Amino acid sequence: MSPGGPGSDTVLEIDTPRGTARVTRHPASSPTHPAPRGLLLLGHGAGGGIGAPDLVAATGAATAAGFDVGLVEQPYRVAGRRAPAPAGHLDEAWTAVADAVRGDLPLVQGGRSSGARVACRTAAATGAVAVLCLAFPLHPPGKPERTRQPELDGAGVPVLVIQGRGDRFGVPGDGPGRRVVLLEGDHGLKKQHAALTGTVGTWLASLDLTPATLTPAAPAGPAAPGSPPA
Repeated sequence: MSPGGPGSDTVLEIDTPRGTARVTRHPASSPTHPAPRGLLLLGHGAGGGIGAPDLVAATGAATAAGFDVGLVEQPYRVAGRRAPAPAGHLDEAWTAVADAVRGDLPLVQGGRSSGARVACRTAAATGAVAVLCLAFPLHPPGKPERTRQPELDGAGVPVLVIQGRGDRFGVPGDGPGRRVVLLEGDHGLKKQHAALTGTVGTWLASLDLTPATLTPAAPAGPAAPGSPPA
């Protein structure tokens, strides 16, 4: 860990079964919540990093809502590789990170694109109380028959999806325990960050942070070891 002064960000490297992951932790900054209400873990997309505009906007919304935020870099990114690891490897690393950093705080987890898929698939394993999906890739571009809908349906906890109307990876619909908010733009979610920030902040403030009781409609199950991440 590389700690700063009180209230500053910290960087933690965590050993996982798939190599070393990195978490950049931003402390809660809400004046109405002197102690953090929970921890929001967010993962990056398959080819991107934790500096993606939507992740930055969501981080600001969450810290203002009284949540610590951990931005998780998967081991393949820490090792300098751009090609994403198989889905099963991503899930193993994510679960190890969550176990290492959550402490006693209620856990909300999420991410953008591939990171959102990981968050849905591992919600039960990590004990998350809710999932935040930014630009969930419902299917590969032009291949709607290869749907990832079961991953969304199988999260088993309240889910907020924020999606660009023109996303070529598809646009999910609302479902039991799932709210979908559409913004102008595409898969990059590079527009309407004020709307994204407001939506995330309001949703986090409304969450019941006790263990969730939703029943998954169609459990996704663990990803196959060789499954592509997005």
